[in-house]
Amino acid sequence: MRTPAYKQWRAGVESVQGCLQPVRLIGTWEARHASTGQVIASRRGKVWASCGTRRAAVCPTCADRYAVDAWHLIHAGMSGGKGVPVTVATSTRLFVTLTAPSFGAVHNRPGKRPCSCGKWHPDGHPLLGSPLDPDTYDYTGAVLWQAHSGDLWHRFAIALRRAVATAGGLTVRESGNHLRVSYAKVAEYQRRGLVHFHAVIRADGPTGPDSAPPAWLTSAVLADAVQSASDSVRVDTERPDGTVFPLAWGSQVDVKDITATDIDFSGVDNGEDQVVNDSRLAGYIAKYATKGTGASETGDRRIRSQAHIDELPVSGHHRAMIQTAWDLGGLDQYADLKLRHWAHMLGFRGHFLTKSRIYSTTFKNLRAERRQHQIEAALTEAGLPADTDVLVVNDWQILGIGYDSREQLELATAIGDRIRSARQAQRTSQRGDSNG
Repeated sequence: MRTPAYKQWRAGVESVQGCLQPVRLIGTWEARHASTGQVIASRRGKVWASCGTRRAAVCPTCADRYAVDAWHLIHAGMSGGKGVPVTVATSTRLFVTLTAPSFGAVHNRPGKRPCSCGKWHPDGHPLLGSPLDPDTYDYTGAVLWQAHSGDLWHRFAIALRRAVATAGGLTVRESGNHLRVSYAKVAEYQRRGLVHFHAVIRADGPTGPDSAPPAWLTSAVLADAVQSASDSVRVDTERPDGTVFPLAWGSQVDVKDITATDIDFSGVDNGEDQVVNDSRLAGYIAKYATKGTGASETGDRRIRSQAHIDELPVSGHHRAMIQTAWDLGGLDQYADLKLRHWAHMLGFRGHFLTKSRIYSTTFKNLRAERRQHQIEAALTEAGLPADTDVLVVNDWQILGIGYDSREQLELATAIGDRIRSARQAQRTSQRGDSNG
């Protein structure tokens, strides 16, 4: 027989959709009339809040929510919605992948021939991505590149706008009167532990997505600008011995034209294929925002000590990258990189999903929409109009984080898996109905 305590505990787990690191709170929530101060609705007692992580290895439930928000953010910038006009779907745009350079030969699956080691490696083999010769692999260079990859992207974005302006015979300052270049990018770890950057890069008119780019700014012109910018940018740092170490992108730069053509926005059904394609691409990009290093679940948590590194259940290659980041982080010359803080991320210290200001909506706006929906539900329950001006007052204290035992965690994991499976089945069914 299930006790009241168990039922209350399970209700808490279900309220956070099976979050694996829930924050348990006690306190009050009140919605007060903004002008009179009258309490319209209130809730008191114990509540659970989701941990909010983006990493699926830490909490699949919260990573799912992050991925959904990321999908909306990416998709709105391609097809409109969330405050972005639908005509943005016809703007010139590319899907670009920038890669890391080589720091030594690694085991791979080159296709119709064996790996350089002479063997065929099946997909998922633990050797994939690891160095052929760990003793000569440039771990220092790899970690330093990773730590500066965000700076490389920043310089690439500046160089791209300069290259586009030059293609139009304009200065960078003049180009603002004719066009804007915006992007949304996500970082994805490769098997070798270094990040790729996948980005949707879009050309707009001078006021942003509500205006068309100039006719001369075709996808070919934008692609040439991407290639020129990626070839030109450098970030100089130094190795531990003080020698200059120039950092650049890898030679592999992938550019795909994803510009839509001939979309008629006057009909409800027109442009359906493009919406489907944009949805898939947005999902493809969004899923990378929830991935960790690929090292292991433990490798997605901060390193606290050398003993912590020694006990990590990770591959020798990932351990070497973590160790290198930890060792470099102890040197004064790299203090500003905070490499020990980011050792668990193999030295990468940037955000996994970033965008330019006018690309589309923001995570903050998406979360605000959810909060507003909750407020409107409370107002409706109180019999008041949904547009009533209210002031929300929160007063909470933390009771604990996570679960009290391994058994509780395992049960919560099972509950969360069932909830996620049911949600996925519902989405699949809805897609089938819409296609039918």
